Amino acid sequence: MKRLSILFLVSLMFIPSVWSQSTDSYDLGIGVRVQKTEQLYWENGFGADFTSDFLLNRKIHLKLSYISSRMGSAFNTNAIKQDNYLIGADWRFRSEKSLQIFAGFNTGFFHADMEIPRFNVLPHNSMLFSLETGLAYKFKFPMAMNLSVGYNLINGNGVSTPGTLFPVFYEMSIFYYLNLPKKSEPKNIPSSNTPE
Repeated sequence: MKRLSILFLVSLMFIPSVWSQSTDSYDLGIGVRVQKTEQLYWENGFGADFTSDFLLNRKIHLKLSYISSRMGSAFNTNAIKQDNYLIGADWRFRSEKSLQIFAGFNTGFFHADMEIPRFNVLPHNSMLFSLETGLAYKFKFPMAMNLSVGYNLINGNGVSTPGTLFPVFYEMSIFYYLNLPKKSEPKNIPSSNTPE
C-alpha cells in the first residue's frame, strides 16, 4: 500500500509538467475532498481537477484524488482504516457560468486495513467504480467548490468485496486553481542572410 500511495503522489506532482507542453491554456485545481459515506465513515483527503481548452472548451474535467478514513472517522479511533485511490472525469453543463452542473464517473482502488490478523480472511481490497453528480461553483477569485452525491456500483457484501464499501456517498471539494495562459507561438524572425 505504501508503494501505491507513493506512486499516486508522484503522478499528482507530474500533472502540471505533462500539460504544460500543450499550447492551450488550462486550469489545474489542487485542493481537499471531504466525503461522508451514508451510514458509515467520514473519509477526507486531497485531489486535483484539470480542464483545458482542448477538452471541449472546458466542458470535460479530469479528476484525481485520494481519500481515507485515516484522516476522518478512523483518526484516533478504532474505526477501520480504509483508503480510496480515484481517477475520474466529469461533464460540465453551463461550463461558461459560475454555477455549473456536473455528472461523471470515478474508478480506482479500495483497501481496508483490518489490522487484526484474524480478520485477514475477510476481503479487504476492491476495484472502485462510481457515478457522481452535483453542483460546482466558481468564485471570482481562483477557487471553486463542488457538492455532489455518488453511488458505488461495486459495493461491499463482506464475502467477495469488503463489507465497509457502502454504496451511497456525499462529497465536498474545495480547489485552488492555477491558470496558465496559452503558450505564445514562436515568431518567425527573418535571417540576416535572407535576400530582400
